[in-house]
Amino acid sequence: MGGGGQQTESSEPAKGGVVGPGGGRGGSAVYTWEEVQRHSHRGDQWLVIDRKVYNITQWAKRHPGGIRVISHFAGEDATDAFSAFHPDPNFVRKFLKPLLIGELAPTEPSQDQGKNAALVQDFQALRDHVEREGLLRARLLFFSLYLGHILLLEALALGLLWVWGTSWSLTLLCSLMLATSQAQASWLQHDFGHLSVFKKSSWNHVLQKFVIGHLKGASANWWNHRHFQHHAKPNVFSKDPDVNSLHVFVLGDTQPVEVVINILYFFYLRFFCCYYPFFGLFGSVALITFVRFLESHWFVWVTQMNHLPMEMDHERHQDWLTMQLSATCNIEQSTFNDWFSGHLNFQIEHHLFPTMPRHNYHLVAPLVRALCEKHGVPYQVKTLKKGIIDVVRSLKKSGDLWLDAYLHK
Repeated sequence: MGGGGQQTESSEPAKGGVVGPGGGRGGSAVYTWEEVQRHSHRGDQWLVIDRKVYNITQWAKRHPGGIRVISHFAGEDATDAFSAFHPDPNFVRKFLKPLLIGELAPTEPSQDQGKNAALVQDFQALRDHVEREGLLRARLLFFSLYLGHILLLEALALGLLWVWGTSWSLTLLCSLMLATSQAQASWLQHDFGHLSVFKKSSWNHVLQKFVIGHLKGASANWWNHRHFQHHAKPNVFSKDPDVNSLHVFVLGDTQPVEVVINILYFFYLRFFCCYYPFFGLFGSVALITFVRFLESHWFVWVTQMNHLPMEMDHERHQDWLTMQLSATCNIEQSTFNDWFSGHLNFQIEHHLFPTMPRHNYHLVAPLVRALCEKHGVPYQVKTLKKGIIDVVRSLKKSGDLWLDAYLHK
């Protein structure tokens, strides 16, 4: 949950902390969970990683992943989240050293909020196994071919018009090909955004900006800062921006009752230069609008069928595995489903191991299912059809609840 920078606040133990033999500086104080949980406010934030207590109050503002995602774990144990989000935790720990103020008292459990210690330990053992088996290492050929098929679709769509003209049927076919390339580009930039392709984070960032910016015309920074929050606290009101839709949509069972310019310029310049000779200005605008219409429906159905029908509630301070499984479900595996969803049909595995390259999800899925069965955590797998139907049912249920709350306010 860190990056670089130096701690600017004091490393003195907080009032109430028990000072160790070292005298209270350099992380020698010990604390109880009750003391850690007091520091969960915007101007006063501590968190725990591997029983070490860190004061992130000032560092949160400089956190490369954004201030919100790290602040969501203030006053909590962030060990699993820290491991999940950082491909090289040992490197990041170097930047945590100036923030260290102490550790948990020996009498304190490693988990906060009464979490199931056996479940947490078993999940950490599973993560260790995943790392030893090399399941966090990507096959670059896979992603190269994936990028190639996106670029090929773009070229074929333009070549179609160049060779055979702009009849209604060919224009529709061109639109479908462009929408497909746009949707597939969404899944590919998602891979780079999660740092799951290259060992060096900077290479992932560069490729993500190319795919989402130049191939899609969207902002990588905007996506990252929102999407990391979603992974940190999925379906949690006020923390997951994907369900913070008040004044536009009202989602869930509880909420209804409680009532980057240069890249965008390049994308649209390229698009209009390619398609203006065939359709003119207004025709090109109509084309990109129709393509966006098709691609946006594809994107929304795929991303929401894994989350929207699941639990949505306020913060319940669950362990990493239980929190992710309560907000996430899978769609059955098939060659088509894998391609159609960019392997996000394995949404459970993706949420548990966000830096894992997608071509390894099917390998870890049986291990995750076995762990869930051992601890009685529901592991849901649906057909593609049922996933889409459940989205409609969930929206209807939320709408009925909202209407009831409105009529009886």
